[in-house]
Amino acid sequence: MNADTSETDLAAVDALIDRLGAGMDATIPLLQGIQDAFGYLPLEAIRRVTDKTGIPASHLFGVATFYNRFRLTPVGKNMIRVCLGTACHVQGGGRVHEVTRESLDLAEGADTTSDRLFTVEPVACLGCCSLAPVVMVNETTHGLLDAPATRKLMRKYQKAEKKAAANNS
Repeated sequence: MNADTSETDLAAVDALIDRLGAGMDATIPLLQGIQDAFGYLPLEAIRRVTDKTGIPASHLFGVATFYNRFRLTPVGKNMIRVCLGTACHVQGGGRVHEVTRESLDLAEGADTTSDRLFTVEPVACLGCCSLAPVVMVNETTHGLLDAPATRKLMRKYQKAEKKAAANNS
């Protein structure tokens, strides 16, 4: 979904509130439901929860910023998870993460490309230690990476996105 929520989009928030309840104990399930529906926590959805439940926005944001599972900004079309678990770290996962960010020209402090095609997320473990270091792009796992292989992999996905964009125009 896009950052501009419409009345139709907010109907999904209303349905969540109806299903999960309006008490403070519903905070995490409500945030999870919103995140599942939108891919992140849009400000308008948070306002809607506050308006309909009385749960203070400060509480909702406090919980959302405490847990790293919640996002306050939209994710890219392609989610790239870079494993930084022990096995991947020892095998160069930090460098793979660095090269992934460089290859996608991510701005300092940003996790999503300006065109919103890619989001890079470091993760604690992807559960494929024998393939370390590992990157997961959407649902596809790529292992035994080094800097050149990572650059090649990122070019492959960028090229596929350019091709898709050309076919849609």
